[in-house]
Amino acid sequence: MKQGLQFKFSQQLSMTPQLQQAIKLLQLSTLELQQEVQQALEDNPLLELEDSDVEGETTVDSAVDHDHWDDPYSAALSSSGQSLSDDTPLYQGETHISLQDHLRWQMQLSHFTERDEIIAEMIIDSIDEHGYLQADIDTLVEALARELDDLEADEVAVVLKRIQHFEPTGVAARSIRECLQLQLCALRGVCPDLQRLALQAVQSHLELLASRDYRSLIRRLRVSEPQMAQVIELIQSLKPRPGDDFTANSDDYVIPDVLVRKKNSRWIAELNPQSAPKLKVNATYLALADSSSEREDIQYIRQQTQDAKWFIRSLDSRNDTLLKVAQSIVQRQQGFFEFGPEAMKPMILADIAATVEMHESTISRITTQKYMHTPRGVFELKYFFSSQLATDNGGECSSTAIRALLKKLVAAENPKKPLSDSQLTELMADQGIQVARRTIAKYREALNIAPSSQRKRLI
Repeated sequence: MKQGLQFKFSQQLSMTPQLQQAIKLLQLSTLELQQEVQQALEDNPLLELEDSDVEGETTVDSAVDHDHWDDPYSAALSSSGQSLSDDTPLYQGETHISLQDHLRWQMQLSHFTERDEIIAEMIIDSIDEHGYLQADIDTLVEALARELDDLEADEVAVVLKRIQHFEPTGVAARSIRECLQLQLCALRGVCPDLQRLALQAVQSHLELLASRDYRSLIRRLRVSEPQMAQVIELIQSLKPRPGDDFTANSDDYVIPDVLVRKKNSRWIAELNPQSAPKLKVNATYLALADSSSEREDIQYIRQQTQDAKWFIRSLDSRNDTLLKVAQSIVQRQQGFFEFGPEAMKPMILADIAATVEMHESTISRITTQKYMHTPRGVFELKYFFSSQLATDNGGECSSTAIRALLKKLVAAENPKKPLSDSQLTELMADQGIQVARRTIAKYREALNIAPSSQRKRLI
């Protein structure tokens, strides 16, 4: 076989470190971006916040001339910060007491013997955050057998009974039935007959209550419909999870990336100036490249300066892409901002990609974990994308609009005669929207709307 040389030309996309950085910044959420910026500020001394006012540093408009460098870059968004004076009170966090601490406090105020306190401690430690006892009597006896001699189940049951009279009412119950019974027995100022019927319904017919089979309940309890309505109202006033009031709520806060407002009868999108810091290249360190005689120092400054400029370019590119995509979404969904979810138009990633002349993968990255603040609330950008369904007049309807219409129909229904999935399908057809019954059932389940048999109300 004869050997020879052959030239072949080809093109391929090379994933340079700069391109990888740009893609990474593109898909970061606001919180992740702030962490990434903070890390970059710590790693690169040539990168700094533009609003920093450190003595000895000059701004970008400094008189220092750097003909061989590009003008220092700065990201397009600004950040605001306020310094706290020494007299400014600082928030130290909220005071929170757990359910177990509250029960122990009541135990200490009660006349428990030392032996009973040991049993009570074990019972309290076995109560979950909702207020339910997660261990049965036999398990508690077995766990306490090493610590207490001659312990019997009746002794544990007596202590449990005392704890079940603590606040909140219904605590230390072993089932939903027992929890509701404890609360009903503790009620004062309630009609005795009504209280007796509610206890009977909870003790013997809890399954019928759960399935809202009120017709069967009326027959079993031998009461009239108005009386049954009063019983249901009384039971619905109870708390099936008595410990939830002691559960600390972890509020999730979202910093919107885009702000939407109305201007000259049109809805427009703007970047939130608080969502990202404004960066620049440090001009003071940049000037050291002219005064330093060390080759290594000059090489280091040039490398760090180039990295800083690439980071700022990537940040600017992210902001520009986000703004273009947000403006395109707002332009297509003017009806949503004007009239609500029912006016949402069908839209997919390819529609926005064609408008802004980018790849669908880029649109997917820039709309993930990015939020838009509107007069109708805060929404993730992906919320505005939905599939389409055909209408009778040849138009298109968004699946988001169908979900909104479904919620509206269910909210307006007669609670005594809720609409079935077939009836909801017919009502949709009356408005020109052809939707299968199974599709209605799927949307209803996605919206956490119970079936018609469970939505029925007597009151």
